[in-house]
Amino acid sequence: MDQKQLRVQYLFNRARRLNPTQLIDIAKGVKRVSKAPLPVIVADMLWCSVRYEMAFRDYLVWDIRLLKASERKTWMTHPKAFRLNSTLNGPDSRAIVGDKVRFLNDFADLIGREWLDAATATDDELAAFLARHDRVIAKPANGEGGAGISIITSAEVTDVAVFRRSLIDNDQTLVEEVLRQHPDLDRLYPDSVNTVRMITYRDPQGTLHVIASVLRIGNGSVIDNFASGGMFTMLDDDGVALYPGVDKQSNVYPEHPITGTAIAGFRVPHFPEILEMVEEASKRLPTIPYVGWDIAITANGPALIEANHNSSVFQMKPTASGVRTGLLQRYRDAIGPGVLDKRR
Repeated sequence: MDQKQLRVQYLFNRARRLNPTQLIDIAKGVKRVSKAPLPVIVADMLWCSVRYEMAFRDYLVWDIRLLKASERKTWMTHPKAFRLNSTLNGPDSRAIVGDKVRFLNDFADLIGREWLDAATATDDELAAFLARHDRVIAKPANGEGGAGISIITSAEVTDVAVFRRSLIDNDQTLVEEVLRQHPDLDRLYPDSVNTVRMITYRDPQGTLHVIASVLRIGNGSVIDNFASGGMFTMLDDDGVALYPGVDKQSNVYPEHPITGTAIAGFRVPHFPEILEMVEEASKRLPTIPYVGWDIAITANGPALIEANHNSSVFQMKPTASGVRTGLLQRYRDAIGPGVLDKRR
């Protein structure tokens, strides 16, 4: 399917699934930064969805209402990311990296943690696993977006057979030890493992391009995922946070609201080793050149959490950063203009 067909398909599916109530709710969110009447905002959102291939939530999260046309066209969007995944990555991409058990086996030397598949393990094997780890994380073997994740204190499991059955019934069959993150990240927020999302593209010549580096931070939850209540900030090429944190509700946090640690200027430890790990890992996915990597950082170095063949898009809100341009050009510089060329 060529790029024009993909765009038409996306717009058709968007129109078919259009929820007027959701559209109005998003428009009301836009009014937090705009004095324009709701009908004007709604009309502008619909225009941008066609003109800039922009999802409605993109329009809200990136303060598009405040930007001029010359600035709006610089933003990467989720529909464009969908086209990248559909065009650049092979049809086997979901099977290769979406199956977490397969991923953990394929990248066993880079994950830095012990894990167990409760669907195939015996009660005795699960009991021995719990005895080795004070806390474990249980999650779906094919989950996305941080959904279905639980943290379990091993000492609270009194009947392993019943516990294993509950994991199977709740589709939380992947059980992993909880990584102990680097002390610097504990000071930032200790109740979740705060991770780096690194979006990369390996070109046909074998050169790896780092398109975006993101620090994801928990906020009142055991999960740092943006969709699950966490926040994020963008990192520079040396792993230093450029801006305050921002959450899904567009709240801006110069300091973490729970720990008081300043977010802008925070330096991610072991960042050169993260780059080395991603460089190595990307070579193992020849049919998946466009990837969003999730990496935890321990005192001993990085640990690979997972790879996403359909990575979300991360850019910083202009009202949080003061920067009114997005990262579309950085994507073009890495991937080339063809897939993202607006004329296609």
